[in-house]
Amino acid sequence: MSAELIPGRVDELAPGVARLIAPNAGVMTGPGTNTYLLGRDRSIVVDPGPAMAGHLANIRAASSDIRCILVTHTHPDHSPAAGRLARSTGAEVIGMQAPEGPHQDRDFAPAREPVDGETLGSGESQLRVIHTPGHASNHCCFLLQECGWLITGDHIIDGSTVVIDPPDGDMSAYLQSLERLASLDLLAILPGHGDVIRNPQDAIRKLIAHRLAREASICEALADNPGSSAAALVAIVYADVDQSLHALAERSLLAHLLKLQQESRARSRDGGWSAID
Repeated sequence: MSAELIPGRVDELAPGVARLIAPNAGVMTGPGTNTYLLGRDRSIVVDPGPAMAGHLANIRAASSDIRCILVTHTHPDHSPAAGRLARSTGAEVIGMQAPEGPHQDRDFAPAREPVDGETLGSGESQLRVIHTPGHASNHCCFLLQECGWLITGDHIIDGSTVVIDPPDGDMSAYLQSLERLASLDLLAILPGHGDVIRNPQDAIRKLIAHRLAREASICEALADNPGSSAAALVAIVYADVDQSLHALAERSLLAHLLKLQQESRARSRDGGWSAID
């Protein structure tokens, strides 16, 4: 863990922008989930994280006047604390409802859902909503318009790529959302996990290139190994990744295969995948 990324400590990243890391470090969460506190009075909380008593207490200690709670998406390391925080503060919860399927916070109950393109907040804490499906169908990023900093939840994280897990995860939508973010005038990215990304456009382009390179490797593996299962393809395409992560990698590989199928570039038959010439 980086010395700068310490769970439980409030880090002032810029005037009106603070970060508080939840103590839920792990393979999927890195140092922990980043909760952001916005405004000079820290009245806006973005991604309150898991419903851990200590983390909730730290959020409350960092702000005496929480009025709005924003949630990027409803995976269990980002949204479960929203309800408890709202009940103790009276703050309005804004986020998209949880979709069907596993690994979703089914208890998430927002006061309202954000609308793509709308502006939330006021003064120096005006945030534009950008719907970015891909990692999750209900994922939104929030652009701090005054400073050009983008809060990306799990759409973009620091130091790693995110898992795209079908059926809710969609690789085609993910890449389209990345292209949309690449068109924005950004100065920094505030990811859901890890440190501030100071070279946003370079990071986004590298992420797109990485995904397309994986896709090219999948196409090559399909051509050389017709009828292979997704599990067999993982061993080939993700040979550079530790085998302990292959089960997670298989989910993203499946998302690539489904994208190729939608584009009539691959087909599935009896559990095996082949390229379409």
